[in-house]
Amino acid sequence: MVTTSTGPAAVRGPSLPLSLTSAFLQHLTARVSAAPNAARVTTTAPYTGVPLADFPVSTPEDVEAAFARARTAQKTWAATPIAERKKVLLRYHDLVLARQDQALDLMQAENGKTRRDAFLEVVDIGIVSRYYARNAARYLGPKRRRGAIPVLTHTTELRHPKGVVTVISPWNYPLSMAASDTIAALMAGNAVVQKPDTQTALTALWSMDLMYEAGLPEGVWQMVIGRGSSIGGALMDNADYMMFTGSTATGRQIAADAGRRLIGASLELGGKNPMIVLDDADIDKAAEGAVNACFPSAGQLCVSFERLYVAESIRDEFVAAFVARTKKLRIGAAYDYSVDVGSLTTPAQLRTVTEHVEDAVAKGATVLAGGKARPDLGPLFYEPTILTGVTPDMTLHSHETFGPVVSVYTYRDIDDAVTQANATAYGLNASVWSRNGARGRAVAARVHAGTVNVNEAFAAAWGSIDAPMGGMGDSGLGRRHGADGILKYTEAQTVAHQRLQGFYPPARISPETWTVLLGNALRVMKTVGMR
Repeated sequence: MVTTSTGPAAVRGPSLPLSLTSAFLQHLTARVSAAPNAARVTTTAPYTGVPLADFPVSTPEDVEAAFARARTAQKTWAATPIAERKKVLLRYHDLVLARQDQALDLMQAENGKTRRDAFLEVVDIGIVSRYYARNAARYLGPKRRRGAIPVLTHTTELRHPKGVVTVISPWNYPLSMAASDTIAALMAGNAVVQKPDTQTALTALWSMDLMYEAGLPEGVWQMVIGRGSSIGGALMDNADYMMFTGSTATGRQIAADAGRRLIGASLELGGKNPMIVLDDADIDKAAEGAVNACFPSAGQLCVSFERLYVAESIRDEFVAAFVARTKKLRIGAAYDYSVDVGSLTTPAQLRTVTEHVEDAVAKGATVLAGGKARPDLGPLFYEPTILTGVTPDMTLHSHETFGPVVSVYTYRDIDDAVTQANATAYGLNASVWSRNGARGRAVAARVHAGTVNVNEAFAAAWGSIDAPMGGMGDSGLGRRHGADGILKYTEAQTVAHQRLQGFYPPARISPETWTVLLGNALRVMKTVGMR
């Protein structure tokens, strides 16, 4: 059984933090783009199940109006010099760090994660906002390109904002996913109409509120609330670009709709991420790494791990160390740093986790740690769970559980490990553990995943903000972070100025002579190494 802390974390969840006053929550919900007489929807706190916030629900007409306001505001924002946009992002950076306790309270209240996991979202947004503020001019500024004819062709690449970007963000990382993609879109000169998941919309609204306080012109960032079945069509039909983070099934539909409209889309979707422990791995470090890889945010993390592949020669020693560390985790609810694992976020997620584990056990899997819900702690708690003996006929073998559940497998050799790791339609994130860094990187390069970490779970690749992050296969299209993360929100334009002479012959030279001269010029350029 997973142990619990001896303090408040061992009892049912605490009441809401004092910072989340009624006046403060009403200030945030008033930011939703909706009619004054809109229908309302109430969210509940995962720790306790008590009502948390009351939101107005946006209609398709409200979405249309939000886009109209955003389009007007975007024209002025796009004309704002990059240096001025940079100042807004850097002020936002400082505000997020200065008010982080408020953000942490919101994320914990809405999502049920621990304070440690919530703090990583604050760090993420600090890094992302600083990065794009400091690097946008390099990515977006005019660039000279080689012309068709040396000296005579002056060619420049320009970058223009797409216009108004739709951002649909999930509930599992309510600050990171709500703000990081929006930051890049805004810095590129776009306006944004965003639909966060209703369960964690307070955090998204808080982020937007701070961006306006930092100096973003009113109307550039709009927030709507509602079910995708109600307002999804309006969000797609008005978008100049679509940024979506969520399920693969929904991502496929969005990709199809974006194709119909001939607009771009970036999609971070599901995952069934593998961790490979090589036979030369430091077992203590790998076991600790596995805990940090599998159970952050109660396993509700797109880049966390549900499959562990361990070399046969170290299997028993590794599993013993991993199980021992998992059983020591403190599970519970606390608005401080006294617990290690928090709550699941929704009843639907608890049902999925429970059904997956029960199905596996009924078909012969063995529970080495956890394996059950903890209603004594709160309505949505589930123990960190380790399974062995998982076979392909079990639901959780190939389907994403998205909870604190991991299956341990063994492999014979590296080829077998890579084959098993790649035996999935997904390809989001992976991890390889070895004392030999070069060996670990060589194995990592063979894994079918958009990011692979060596001797780390996900933070090394995710935090390498200058490098692209995204999925292969059923894990999505497009990338966030780095150059890709901001250039995807722009249209490339080539302006080529031809001077004096072009490709057609001047009047005094015959076409036959001209073709010989031009052909010889091409041969010379090839000989001297011109590109």
